Amino acid sequence: MIETDLELPGGQRLHIYDTGPARHTVFWHHGTPNMGTPPAPLIRPDVRWVSYDRPAYGTSTPLPGRTVGSAADLVSAVADALDIDRFAVMGHSGGGSHAVACAAKLTDRVTAVAALATVAPSDAAGLDWFDGMAAASEASLRAAAAGRAAKEKHEASAEFDPGVFTPADFDALSGTQSWLGAVVDPAIAAGPDGLIDDDLAYVASWGCDPATITAPMLLLHGEEDRMIPASHSAWLATHCPTAELRRTPGDGHISVLNHAPEALDWLTESH
Repeated sequence: MIETDLELPGGQRLHIYDTGPARHTVFWHHGTPNMGTPPAPLIRPDVRWVSYDRPAYGTSTPLPGRTVGSAADLVSAVADALDIDRFAVMGHSGGGSHAVACAAKLTDRVTAVAALATVAPSDAAGLDWFDGMAAASEASLRAAAAGRAAKEKHEASAEFDPGVFTPADFDALSGTQSWLGAVVDPAIAAGPDGLIDDDLAYVASWGCDPATITAPMLLLHGEEDRMIPASHSAWLATHCPTAELRRTPGDGHISVLNHAPEALDWLTESH
């Protein structure tokens, strides 16, 4: 894994990860709060993983007012710096929304998109965006919807609520998806700035329309997800002509990652 800091115009700095040239290139978009290291269980020799710590995570500098759609500009800058022309995108949870936004804004570069347990746009017509969320997840995002000051106040006293996860999620966290500890723990330890900026972006306009996606899209969502209900992926599947939705019975927000290898196979074998 090669890690470097990419200097962008205006003094912006982005910490990037790159596993090096391979047959397929996939940009990974991390969840909230995570660092950007690509998912360890998915590292394989035929895939070049490229990713970055979103602004305000790690050594990536904050980007005031960033939106979900801002990810497209950052990905373009990273791809240009690495001489990468076309690529697939993949993400989990809030990272899924950033991957979807990239596909919407970079139709000439994104070959395919896979999003697991993704967040739908908060202004999605006909979607009851908060319906089905665990109380803690809803409270966190409603605080963001009330503005930065309310979100900062919420995070100052917020504690982890195990109710956001299912038994299957906890099994995954202690087993197949234990790698998440290595990306979640340092993100939390560094403070809430990245998380706050992420959540503010999720409840604001993305700055793009997922319906404009032309690349093939695969959406995977656990039917028992308590953090981001499966209705979010269902909405995207209904409104994006190229989308295929796979709902996974018995899975929650984390255990759906057990299906990430099949999503990667779909990205690399079919597209």
